[in-house]
Amino acid sequence: MWDVAVVGGGPAGLSAAYAAARAGARTVVLEKATHPRYKTCGGGLIGTSLAAVRERIDVPADDRVDRATFTLDGRREITRSSGSPLLSMVRREAFDHALRKAAADAGAEVRERVTVRGLDDAGGHVVVRPSSGTPVAARAVIGADGSSGITSRHVGVAYAQVDLGLELELPIPPPVQERWRGRLLIDWGPIPGSYAWVFPKGDRLTVGVIAERGKGAATKAYLRRFVERLGLSGIEPVHDSGHLTRCRAADSPLRRGRVLVAGDAGGLLEPWTREGISFALRSGTYAGEAAAAGDLSRYESTVEAELGREMWAGRRLLAAYTSRPGMFHALLATPPGWRLFTRFCQGEPVLLDAVRRRPIRAALRAIS
Repeated sequence: MWDVAVVGGGPAGLSAAYAAARAGARTVVLEKATHPRYKTCGGGLIGTSLAAVRERIDVPADDRVDRATFTLDGRREITRSSGSPLLSMVRREAFDHALRKAAADAGAEVRERVTVRGLDDAGGHVVVRPSSGTPVAARAVIGADGSSGITSRHVGVAYAQVDLGLELELPIPPPVQERWRGRLLIDWGPIPGSYAWVFPKGDRLTVGVIAERGKGAATKAYLRRFVERLGLSGIEPVHDSGHLTRCRAADSPLRRGRVLVAGDAGGLLEPWTREGISFALRSGTYAGEAAAAGDLSRYESTVEAELGREMWAGRRLLAAYTSRPGMFHALLATPPGWRLFTRFCQGEPVLLDAVRRRPIRAALRAIS
């Protein structure tokens, strides 16, 4: 009998395992893959994420960005510089592997190549059924196996927003590396609510786009045009992948009995930027602490208080951005707009603080 069983070995699951094990709970992680493994992700860590892992790992950053270029569907280019890093760029295989080691060092047992097929409520505990091997019994289960995983379905997570992200990992020669070192690019896209990005990671560039699901052909065309515009279309990708990001409805459950869901499994991410790593790290930690303490309802109230407010602000910003992307682009060209972007990247809750102000809320409603 384990105190805590974690399904999924990404940032949310490994944060949950680390927190639970550090609190003295007998903890096991069940991960279907083997670390280190590739994961489709932009890999940009904002200050909130860095603060969440500061005591656990030395972040394996391939680059630290202090300059940002913004375009509006390829036009009206603006570039701004910051006196300190905006983002730390990581490859998820290295980042997740470091989190795995930290969880194991804290006392969690990490079992890989274990695919979970079902969960059974056994009264005072939950039985986790793998596709092969012995079932695992635990007093609490934390689901961190993604928005299409078994735990999300078990809890009944409902999603209000589903987006399609397409991404390329491009190996680049030294001259191109030098051109992009320390600089990111964000393009506000032609599809309502969409945007594209270029993130530098040493000898690679991560290039991607995201847009509302249901516009697959237009999203693929946007990525193709974006790559061509950057002069990168002749490079054969190391990885060419896609994924769906699902953002929970405001009233969606986060727990069913003794099963909690964290990170993507709970639909926890920022709706406008679709930034999810900081939400995974924080929600995983909240879940691990609550499970170790035997106070599972505390997890729900903590998520609503700490992350629900940020998601509320993000939904309002996304609605306004979808209607008027040009206005957001113009704002970034101003000193106040650039300061807001910088402070967001460095981990300050500026989006929430801004949307709380009554004049800004009224303006966002009018724009939307």
